Amino acid sequence: MKQIIITSSPRETEAAGEALGRRIPDGTVLAMYGDLGAGKTALVRGLARGMGIDARISSPTFTIVNEYQGARTLIHFDMYRLQSAEELFDIGWEDYIARGAVCAVEWSENVEEAFFGDEWKLTIEKLSDTDRRITIEEGEPC
Repeated sequence: MKQIIITSSPRETEAAGEALGRRIPDGTVLAMYGDLGAGKTALVRGLARGMGIDARISSPTFTIVNEYQGARTLIHFDMYRLQSAEELFDIGWEDYIARGAVCAVEWSENVEEAFFGDEWKLTIEKLSDTDRRITIEEGEPC
């Protein structure tokens, strides 16, 4: 299934993430694509809220991974600084996946070889300073 959402503010982008968080199944890898400043982290803030997580969500650019607990578990990756999927496997990617949490992966283009083909793909495009087009493509179970 493919869904396209247009947002006009960071608040609306978070709201789109919140709606996604209410319906995304546990164990899903959410492969996120979008330029710097597109709103990926804003969307993850909403995703966490929709999953019943009450925490301050920030981009794990320097730590690579942040884990959030609430009604459900969200593991938030930022692959901006990684050069290959090999580095992702070195930090225990397969162990994170095996836990059955939702894994939101920013800068997925840097680690595409790590995906198994069943991930959900989310692309955020900047249409203007405020407007975004969010495309969500639900993956098929392998």
